[in-house]
Amino acid sequence: MSFLGEFDHLKIKLQDVKLATDDFGRTKLIGRGGFGQVYKGELSLPNGRKMVAFKRLDRRLGQGNPEFYKEIMMLSKYKHENLVSLMHYCIEDDEMILVYEYASRGSLDRYIGDANLTWSQRLKICVGVARALNFLHDPTETHQRLIHRDIKSSNILLDDKWTPKVSDFGLSKAGPANQLHTYVFSNAVGTPGYCDPLYFETGFLSKESDVYSFGVVLFELMCGKMCFEYQNGRLTQILVNNWRKCYEENRLDEIVFRDIKKQMQSDSLSTFSRVAYRCINKSREERPTMAEVVKELEIALEQQEVYKNLEKKANLEEMIKIASQATAPLSYGSHEQLFRLLLKGIFLDDGTLWLSLNKNGEICEMVSATKCVSWGVRELAEDSRFSNVVMCTYNGFKVKVFTRFLTPHVTYTINIVFKITFQNSEVEKSIGTYVSCTYKLDNDTHYLYSSNANMREDGWLVIPLYQFTSNQKTHNFNITIFPLLLNWHSTQCSVEGIEFRPVENETHEDPEHKNTKDMQLTLNSRINWEKKLPAEYTDLIKWSTYSIQWTTKKELYSILRKGFLIDNGEKWLSISKSMKKRFMIPATEFLSNEKWIWKSLPESRFKQVGESRDSDEFSVTFEIKSKLLSPQTTYSCHLIYKPPENHSLIEGPIALFSQSSHFPRSIYLIVPHIAIIGDQTSREELNPSHKIKGHPKVRKDGWMEVELWEDTTDTIGTIRAYFTLNGMDIDGEYNFLGLVIQGIELRPL
Repeated sequence: MSFLGEFDHLKIKLQDVKLATDDFGRTKLIGRGGFGQVYKGELSLPNGRKMVAFKRLDRRLGQGNPEFYKEIMMLSKYKHENLVSLMHYCIEDDEMILVYEYASRGSLDRYIGDANLTWSQRLKICVGVARALNFLHDPTETHQRLIHRDIKSSNILLDDKWTPKVSDFGLSKAGPANQLHTYVFSNAVGTPGYCDPLYFETGFLSKESDVYSFGVVLFELMCGKMCFEYQNGRLTQILVNNWRKCYEENRLDEIVFRDIKKQMQSDSLSTFSRVAYRCINKSREERPTMAEVVKELEIALEQQEVYKNLEKKANLEEMIKIASQATAPLSYGSHEQLFRLLLKGIFLDDGTLWLSLNKNGEICEMVSATKCVSWGVRELAEDSRFSNVVMCTYNGFKVKVFTRFLTPHVTYTINIVFKITFQNSEVEKSIGTYVSCTYKLDNDTHYLYSSNANMREDGWLVIPLYQFTSNQKTHNFNITIFPLLLNWHSTQCSVEGIEFRPVENETHEDPEHKNTKDMQLTLNSRINWEKKLPAEYTDLIKWSTYSIQWTTKKELYSILRKGFLIDNGEKWLSISKSMKKRFMIPATEFLSNEKWIWKSLPESRFKQVGESRDSDEFSVTFEIKSKLLSPQTTYSCHLIYKPPENHSLIEGPIALFSQSSHFPRSIYLIVPHIAIIGDQTSREELNPSHKIKGHPKVRKDGWMEVELWEDTTDTIGTIRAYFTLNGMDIDGEYNFLGLVIQGIELRPL
C-alpha cells in the first residue's frame, strides 16, 4: 500500500464517512453493484458541503483489494468530463470506501425503457460516452491506452443535467498505444450480453472489445430495452444476435423503441443504427474506432437537431408554397421529409432555377447561366447540376439576373460558378483555383478585380463578386464579367450560373482568442481543476525553458492554455480545450538562410523572426517528433506572419504547392475584399464577414495567420511536411519582399 502515498491528499477518515451516511443507514442506500453497496451523503469539505456517493467494498461479492486500488489509480490519472470523478477514498478499520462525485439521476439502465428520455437526450448521452471511451483509447505519452472491459448501461451514470459519466474501472486494463492485443487471458471477464464474443472465445482483449460493448448500449437506447431478458431470476435470452439480424434484414422497424419512434428523424436513426451495427460486428477488423464512432454519433445528433431548428426558423407555409412550384412533383409525407428535400435542393422554372435551404432556414438561390448570361453559346453539360451551361470566351459576358425567393434581412454573397478550359491540358491541371476575373455593375464606371476562387467538391469554381443585405425576396442585378485575364490563354469558360448564397455568420477571430474567452468563462466557473488538467501535466511543466510558478490547479490550467517556451526557447507549447498538445516552431527551423534577414521583434515569442529579402517563392520543410504531438490527432498547420508595409505586393492569391497534391491551392496573405452593395448600389470595400478556407485571420497578438494544410499524426505522433508558396501572380507583379514570418503553429482540430 506504499504506492498510495501519492494519493494521500485524497484520503478521508471513516468518521466523516459515517457522519455523512448516517452510519451507512438504509435511507442513504442508493444502489448495489459487483463492488458492494453505494450510499449518498453530504461530505464536509474545505470549500463547503457537497453531495457525494460512497461505494463500500464488500469482499463477499468477488471484488477486493486489487480492484479498489486500481480504481484509485485509474481515476486519478484519467480525467475527462464524461468519466466519473474520484474525490476521496477511505481505508480504516477493515473498511475500504471510494468517494465519487454524485450522479443524481443514477445509472443509465434505469431509463432505457423510459419514454420520457427523448431521442435527442439519448443521442447526447451516447456522444458523451463515446468521447470518454475515445479519450481512454487515444493515449498520450504518459496516458496509456485504457480498455474499460465492462462497458454497460449500469456503469454509465447521469448527473442532474443528464451528462453521462462512465464509471467502475475495477476490471480495466492499461497497455501501450501501438500494441494490437493488450492482454491475453485464460478466463475472460465481463457482463453477459455486453462482452465481446471474440474476447470470450480467444482470450484476446483489445480496444475493439469496448467498441462491441458500447455498440450493445447503443442498441439498448435505440430499442428501449436491455440486451438480456430474465425470468424467475434467471437469464433466459440475450437479444444482441436478434438485433444484428434485424438490421441485416432491413427489419429495424421491428426493434426500434415504439414509444419514441415518432421523435426519431429518419436520417438520424439511419446514421445511428449504422454505426451501432458496425460496433457489434462479429469481426474485430470491421468494427469502427471510437474516434469514428464519435464522429458518426455527432452527425446523428446534428441530423436530429437540424429539423427541430428548421421548424423554428423556416416559414413552413412559404416552404410548402415553394415546393408546390417544383419542376418535378415532390413527394413528402411530413415536415421532416419536406425539409430534407429542401436541404438537398430542388429545381424550379423548368429546371433553370436551383433552390435550397440552409440549416438556419435561409434560402439559397442559383440561376442557370442559360437564363441570365448573354454573349455565349448554350451547350449540354454532364457534370453540372443544370442540363445546359453557357460557353463564353475570355472576351467576357453580361449577366442580367433576378431573384424570386431570397430570405429578407439576410446578407447574401453573389457568386459566379464556372469552369475554365485551357489550350494546354497540363496548365488546366496545374492552375487549380488560381484564377481571377474583373467585373462591374452596369451603372459603375470602373471594374473590380477578384481572384478569390474556391473549388466545389464537383470541380466547379466559385468566385464571390458582391455582398448585399436582402430587404425583400426579389432583386435585380446587371453585371459585366471578364472571367480571366491570364498569361496562359484559355479557349473558353463554361458558366454554370449565378448563385445567391447566405453568408455564414462567422468572424475572423483567431482560435487563440476564442480559447482565451472560453478559458476565462471556465476560470470563473466552479469546476474540478484537477480533472480539467491533462494527465501528463507534470511532464509538460518539466519541458518549460523557464521555471513555472503556480499555487492552485486553476492557475496551472490557465498557464497551460496560454502556453510557454520549451526546448531552450526554440518552441512554444500550449494545450487545447480538448487537452491536446498545440505548439509553434520558429521560422529559423524551416526557412533557408540565404533568402531571409534574421532580426528580433519584441512582440515575437521567439528570439528571431525572418524577413524576406526579395523572393517570389519560399519553401517550408519540417518534421515534428512524437513528444510534441498528440498521437492519432488531426492537426491544422498555420503560417504566423506579418504582411509587408506595401500590401499591394501580396494582394492576390498565393499558389500553395504541397508534397501530397499535384494541384496548387490558392491562399491569401491579405484578406481579399468583397464589394458591398448598399441601398443606392453604393459600395464600400470591406473584409468578408464569413470564414473562407485559405483566407487569413488577425490574431489577438497582432500577428496574422493562414491555414496551409491539415494532417493526422501517426500512432507515435509524428508529422512531416513540405510545401512551397509561390508569390508570382498571374501578371508577375508582386513578391514576398518585406514579409515577416514568426513561425508555424500546429493546432489540434
